[in-house]
Parts: sequence; C-alpha cells; structure tokens
Amino acid sequence: MATKHPRQQLFVEPCEACGDDTPHDVSISIVTESKKKANTEFSREPYRVTVCSVCGLQTQQRMNNV
Repeated sequence: MATKHPRQQLFVEPCEACGDDTPHDVSISIVTESKKKANTEFSREPYRVTVCSVCGLQTQQRMNNV
C-alpha cells in the first residue's frame, strides 16, 4: 500500500520512453514492503515516484537503499 503526499513538484528529467528531457511530476510515497501484518509498522520505506508529463511513464526508486 502506498500513500502519496498531495504536494507535488514539476522537474525536467530524462525519460527512457520519450528519449528526451521532459517535465515530470515528482512525489514521495511511503510503501509498506512487508506482507506480514505483524511487521507492517517497521517495513514502511520512502520511494521517489516520477511520472512523465508527456508519455505517462511512472517510475519508483527506493530512497534509502542500504
């Protein structure tokens, strides 16, 4: 389950699908990675979510890759 903060920022970034720098909506989502109910409060991780404003390609990247 992911939650998205209502505030988003527009950034110009490379898009793999478009093959060019395009505007992207960028947000942070908190994703619960564990499927076990007992551990859900300890398995939430921040993800950077980008959506290309031209083609709609969405990508997610975990923020704290350890």
